Parts: sequence; structure tokens; C-alpha cells
Amino acid sequence: MNAAALPGLIEIPYPFVDPVALHLPFGFAIRWYGISFMVAFGAGYWLMRRLAARGFVKLTADQVGDLLFALILGVILGGRLGYVLFYEFPKFAANPAAIIRIWEGGLSFHGGLAGAVAALAWFGRKHGVPLLRLGDGLSLVATPGIFSVRMANFINGELYGRVTTDAVPWAMRFPTDPDATRLIGAAGARGLRGREEAIAAARESGLWEQVRLQVPLRHPSQLYEGLLEGLVLGLILWGVYGWMRRRGIRLPDGTIGGMFLLGYGLFRSFVELFRQPDVQFTDQGDKLGTVLGPLTMGQTLSMVMIGLGLFLVIRGVRRLRSAPPGAAPV
Repeated sequence: MNAAALPGLIEIPYPFVDPVALHLPFGFAIRWYGISFMVAFGAGYWLMRRLAARGFVKLTADQVGDLLFALILGVILGGRLGYVLFYEFPKFAANPAAIIRIWEGGLSFHGGLAGAVAALAWFGRKHGVPLLRLGDGLSLVATPGIFSVRMANFINGELYGRVTTDAVPWAMRFPTDPDATRLIGAAGARGLRGREEAIAAARESGLWEQVRLQVPLRHPSQLYEGLLEGLVLGLILWGVYGWMRRRGIRLPDGTIGGMFLLGYGLFRSFVELFRQPDVQFTDQGDKLGTVLGPLTMGQTLSMVMIGLGLFLVIRGVRRLRSAPPGAAPV
């Protein structure tokens, strides 16, 4: 039997997971999105302590805790500010009170990175630790957190990819797709939680199965980002770190940080080819969502990372080549 005669039969179904992991009394809830950040900072803290114990960064255990606190503030404040300025400024200008509702999503990675760099600069100056060395340490410990947060994006059904066909075997139909929310009556739901409850009700009642094939297939771009920016980039950075450490070679400060910036910028620019642009960039008839020539907002911001990353990597390689053998052991 021709697979084309059985539309949707062999496609991977979207795994419905309630974005709320734990319901608490008085209407409070713990969301997977929040848990993903707890996992990110927890893993980062543990890994940074390991790096400090190995002498990669000259920090005490207490200083690692202080650094973590500074990074939490920097990432959240920078991420939210970046999202407001780069992606949704008109929306938040009309309703400034919505800026604080970060539990509903809406954090920019590039803004969070800028906030993290500001936190590192402040912390490094206060404790006398070189900024570039702190950046190398953060680059190594950040990738598990990137993977964790992207998985939460997938659970939320946000940041999904562009429309594709069944020629992509792993393409999915997202219940958060505009066509899906319209078909199941979730488009007019009140608030984020109201939409999530409407989606859950549609699945339980069988309505989702009735309308599912009317929803376009899309790339699961959250998974692409998690695998590339989190897993693959992490394996590359830790592989380089381990290889150099076994040979007793210390890379010049900023080299691993440069590799992170370069790798993330390249991976993010690639994934942008498959990621659905934010609606504010496509409402003028530009289906590609470009903001600077052929570049999307994510690619435009990533160009800065790529440029700075190239500079730091080239700088590090030149310094390593010019150093006498064995001059900078780990």
C-alpha cells in the first residue's frame, strides 16, 4: 500500500505533555519551563564546581554559588529585556505589566547571553577573576541548560518550525499551531492556561483526531535547537577541553568561549532556516520573516556572535602557536 494513501499514519505524533508539571493550592503551579531553568542552573553549578576543583577557574565553592546567583539575575533580566526589545516591543509597550510574566515564556537567548556577560564582568571585577576565563567556564557548563530549556519549549509547543511536508518523516502537527487552535476552539481562550486547557480538552474528547489532518506538518525546530545548540555543541566543547587537558595544554583565555559563540551562532543560523519566525516579522507579507536583507532576527543577532567568536578563536590559536612548548600547562 502506498504510504501517500494513508496521510498521517506513519508520521510522529506530537507527544501531549501538560506544560504544568505540578498543580499547587490556590491556583499556583510549577511549569516544566521553570523546571528546565532549575535543571540548567543546577547542572551549571555542579559543573562549575568541578571546573573550579580542577583549577580551570580560580573560584572557591562559595564563590561558585555567588556566581550562580549573579548569572540567574543576568540571564533572566537580560533574556526578558532582549525579548521585549527585539521581538515584542509594541506588545509590551501597550501592556508593560505583561513584562514580568516570564512564566508564560518569552526569553531571548541572545538577551540572556548579554545579561550573563554583564554578570560575569561584574563578578570578575569584584573577585579579581579574568572575564575571558569566566566566559570559558560558562561556555562549558551552559550547554546542558540550553538543551533543557529547548525541551521545555517543545513541551510548551512554542517556537515550532516552518510548514513542511510528509517528505520529512519526523515532521509534527502542533496543537499550538494557529490553524489547530482555530479548529479546536482554543484561539479565543482566555490567557495561556486557558489555551492549554482547551487543547487538553480537545485531545480528551477526540476533537483533535478529527481535525488533526487539517493542521499543517511543521519542523520540530525546538528539537533541532536542543540537539545542535545543546548536545552537539556541548560534546564539541567538552571534547576539546578534555583533549587539551590530557595533553597538558591550556588554551588561552577566551578560546573556548569563542568556540561557543561561533558554534552557537552557526547552529542557530542554520536552524533559523526551519524555525517559524515570530508573527510580528511575517505580518507584512514576508513569509521568511527577514529583518536585515535575507537574515531573520535570530540570524542577525547570531552574526554578532559569529564575528566575536571568530575573533576569540583566531586570537587563541595565534597565542597558542606563539607560546613555547609546555609554557602553559593545565
